[in-house]
Amino acid sequence: MASQRELAVIYAALILQDEDVAITGDKIQAILTAAGVEVEPFWPGLYAKALEGVDVKSLISNLSSGVGSAGAAAPAAAAPAGGAAAPAAAEKKKEEVKEESDDDMGFGLFD
Repeated sequence: MASQRELAVIYAALILQDEDVAITGDKIQAILTAAGVEVEPFWPGLYAKALEGVDVKSLISNLSSGVGSAGAAAPAAAAPAGGAAAPAAAEKKKEEVKEESDDDMGFGLFD
């Protein structure tokens, strides 16, 4: 679970994204300083590097619609919320596909 300070870094990055400003460690730090939040010096740069080249708006849209299982960047704070249901659904789907492929070959497990 992310600490309040880590969440502050995430929120700062989201503010920058919402304003269509490049997400950099310095800009995240500036927002945190303005908000009076102290974080370890490596957090802003770490999150900026993790979000480099990522379309954050698209990532958020996919997460909120429940379409994708975003893993990459951000933020790992989102993973525990729906993370358990996705693998179970994927496993069930794999089983269904496997059963169908056995039927296509003319035999099944109990034939």
